[in-house]
Amino acid sequence: MKKAGEKTALKRSKEEEEEQNQIFNFNRKPADEDKDDDLSDSEDSVYSGLEDSGSDAEGEEGSDEKEEDDDDDDDDKMKERTEEEVSEEKKEDEYEHDSSDEEDIRNTVGNIPVEWYKDFPHIGYNLDGKKIYKPIRNKDELDDFLDKMENPEYWRTVHDKQTGSDIVLSDDQVELVNRLQRGQFGDVNFNEYEPMVEFFSSDVMIHPITNRPADKRSFIPSLTEKEKVSKLVHAIKMGWLKPRRVEDDGRGRYYDLWASEDSSILARHRMHLPAPKIPLPGHHESYNPPPEYLFTDEERALWEQQDPGDRKLPFVPRKYSSLRQVPAFSHFIHERFERCLDLYLCPRQRKMRVNVNPEDLIPQLPKPKDLQPFPTTQSLVYRGHSGLVRSISVSPSGQWLASGSDDGSVRFWEVCSSRCMKMVQVGGAVKSIAWNPNPSVCLLAVALDSVVLILSPSLADKQVILSSERLLSAQQEGEEPAEGNGSVVWSEAEGEELNQGVRLKIQHPKAVHQVVWHAKGDYLASVMPDNTSHLQVYIHQLSQRRSQNPFSRNKGLVQCVSFHPIRPYFFVATQRSIRIYNLVKQEMTKKLQANSKWISSMAVHPGGDHVICGSYDCKLSWFDLDLSTKPYKMLRHHKKAVRGVAYHRLYPLFASASDDGSVIICHGTVYNDLLQNPLIVPVKVLRGHVMTHDLGVLDVTFHPTQPWVFSSGADATIRLFT
Repeated sequence: MKKAGEKTALKRSKEEEEEQNQIFNFNRKPADEDKDDDLSDSEDSVYSGLEDSGSDAEGEEGSDEKEEDDDDDDDDKMKERTEEEVSEEKKEDEYEHDSSDEEDIRNTVGNIPVEWYKDFPHIGYNLDGKKIYKPIRNKDELDDFLDKMENPEYWRTVHDKQTGSDIVLSDDQVELVNRLQRGQFGDVNFNEYEPMVEFFSSDVMIHPITNRPADKRSFIPSLTEKEKVSKLVHAIKMGWLKPRRVEDDGRGRYYDLWASEDSSILARHRMHLPAPKIPLPGHHESYNPPPEYLFTDEERALWEQQDPGDRKLPFVPRKYSSLRQVPAFSHFIHERFERCLDLYLCPRQRKMRVNVNPEDLIPQLPKPKDLQPFPTTQSLVYRGHSGLVRSISVSPSGQWLASGSDDGSVRFWEVCSSRCMKMVQVGGAVKSIAWNPNPSVCLLAVALDSVVLILSPSLADKQVILSSERLLSAQQEGEEPAEGNGSVVWSEAEGEELNQGVRLKIQHPKAVHQVVWHAKGDYLASVMPDNTSHLQVYIHQLSQRRSQNPFSRNKGLVQCVSFHPIRPYFFVATQRSIRIYNLVKQEMTKKLQANSKWISSMAVHPGGDHVICGSYDCKLSWFDLDLSTKPYKMLRHHKKAVRGVAYHRLYPLFASASDDGSVIICHGTVYNDLLQNPLIVPVKVLRGHVMTHDLGVLDVTFHPTQPWVFSSGADATIRLFT
């Protein structure tokens, strides 16, 4: 053993000398410098003391071998040395082609978190207890940026904190990271939707899983239960516990009155349904309700205006200081009678529930972008009026726009530039204006007070102006104009009015609210709403200067009228209905029920088979004249009264203007096929007008050729939406 110890000591001293020689001869070996470049990094960056631990192990193995070598011959020593060299070569070959999946953990300080040594210059300790220093990373942010710019593999380089080295990821590893970031499985071939294998099925198996015999406790009485039962028996005997009484049957019997009834009579009746319960009283019914449940003055006024059926509450909530001061409910008997009447007359029966998907009941409407063109944006604002602009009208060419206001002026605007070309002072609030639809003449009808003025604005070619003058002067060559029914007086303008462009004045017995032209441009209708007289509508012929009242009886308060665009029909809208008259046969052909309280405006489709009407109760009704006298569609898009409606002459569009300050554009396609219903789709809500005195948009009209819409409002402006 002493010899072996001496030999190991000699060997260690030799190895130390060789290492020192290597260190001293390091500068003399330029050829090996390239080989040791890669190792130098690892020597700097490796944190572990593998050399010391490995050298001890080698020394111990060498000592064992030398003890055996002393006993053997020299030849055997040579053989063993050759075998050791072969085995070392084999080992080296093994490690060159290492196929293990374990990571290269050069840090041998143990499997501890690297964060523990984050604030220290070392990373742990080797086997001799010396500190293993971290590698010196001289890279600052500038070097890192340059490396990022110049190194094409920078994006796939990852710094490993445990080994202190930079690892370049392969394509497979990058793909694996991408898959994991997307929330997918790491294995490409893994099928996450494989059918589930049921390990435990609900089928009863012939052979049980275990063949263990049943427990003894399952058929031997329990001692604890025996003790409980004995206690209960003792309590019953002592009278502490009393068993349930048997109910005496002699107290009273109830007999089924319908037991002997014939089953055939019962079969006629449906299954009984209980009457619906009256809802429990809420805060409104309280004699001292919270302040938010009490009506304000506006809410009370609105409640009084509504019909009893439309009111949310049948009473007005009131506040009393005490329950003693609450009076009796004035409508108590009436309300009880209504309740009893409802229970008596309401047919209650069970109905089979139909399971329908609610989404299937919604009609499949096209998207608005598929229904273009339609106006979407505000392009121009026509400013100049100082009062409400009640009526607007566009010339047949689409170049000029006329507007009438409460400030007593009629203005003519150029559509494209919003420039006011001409202004005519008519001396009164203008209720309605209408441009002659005949493109061969240039005339405008203006209604103010009880007069209808015929203006020639001279905003056209010479030929058109000459034909307009010829139409107005046709009657002068003949005899004097006849006064229709002795109440309408035709007269020519003179002096200043003539210079401003006023040609004719038609004096009416009452205030005129609307004027409208026939499509050919020779006939003009005027409306004078009056519930006491039948003189509410006049039809004037311009070329003959004649006027006539087509109705001999009062049919209700007339709101507005319109001519059919093609056929000799005349539409008259009263408060609740629209009557259609045949002017040739002089008879009423149809009466449309609007289902609204008060009609405000009306427009006829260019095809003539459809009518829309707006009402002051926020409704817009579409009538299909070939289908029914009731509305085909009721639109409730507006929150306030609908003031005006209009159809486009060429595009399948219609618009409605309301006091809520908005203009709603709807797409309305009418098909030639009578079996196909019209397609009505709201496409755009246009806003821009400012609410003034609770009034919003007062009139709306379309451009004759372009998909543009004009609107006039109570804010004294006219707006063009394109």
